[in-house]
Amino acid sequence: MYSSGPEELPARARNSHDLEVVRRLLDERYSCRAFRSEPVPRDVIERILASAQRTASWCNSQSWHVTITEGEGTERLKRVLHEHASREEPQEPDFSFPREYRGVYLDRRRESGFQLYSALGIERGDKTAYIRQTLENFRMFGAPHVAVITTDEALGVYGAIDCGCYVSNFLLAAHASGVATIPQAALSSYAKVVRRELSVGEDRRMVCAISFGYADEGHPANSYRTNRASLEESVRWISV
Repeated sequence: MYSSGPEELPARARNSHDLEVVRRLLDERYSCRAFRSEPVPRDVIERILASAQRTASWCNSQSWHVTITEGEGTERLKRVLHEHASREEPQEPDFSFPREYRGVYLDRRRESGFQLYSALGIERGDKTAYIRQTLENFRMFGAPHVAVITTDEALGVYGAIDCGCYVSNFLLAAHASGVATIPQAALSSYAKVVRRELSVGEDRRMVCAISFGYADEGHPANSYRTNRASLEESVRWISV
């Protein structure tokens, strides 16, 4: 009779150490909203990229392409995007933003926002302060680098899904390297501007950006952590 006991499992499945490492990285990582100005060495960035490149993708298409800024390239993009956002220019993302947040999704979004505002000492209902903090997205929260993630327009939503997987692995590889990150959909609201400033081809569709660098650990914006739903809320089992 075939046995499915522990002795029949692959060695890696019997060893929980690897899973513990992944779990620790997932538990520790957070979206950084205040960075120090010093750049990340090129060799560290390349190791992060090499790790993220192992991401699984639809038919191994590896549909992501990454454009990384540094130095004046980052500062120029910050200036241009902040000016656009400050003037409330029309947003034109390549992929439609959510039609609405409702139910538990709205609750979680509000909770996350109020955690940030509370950490920064912003009173509820202070719309001027809300707008000022929102505009910090377009300064990349002071990050010295931003990675713009695009996919081939012909791949549509499946290319975007591949890119989402890539982003997740980039975040974990960066955290394992001591580099702080924040994935930003906000920057893709001005996708045409980003393509123009970074000379990205018109055949590419911007999924999001990742601002990264070294965290300003003493800044209050980095003092809180968001919650996660329980498995009971997120998982449904079918046994028969």
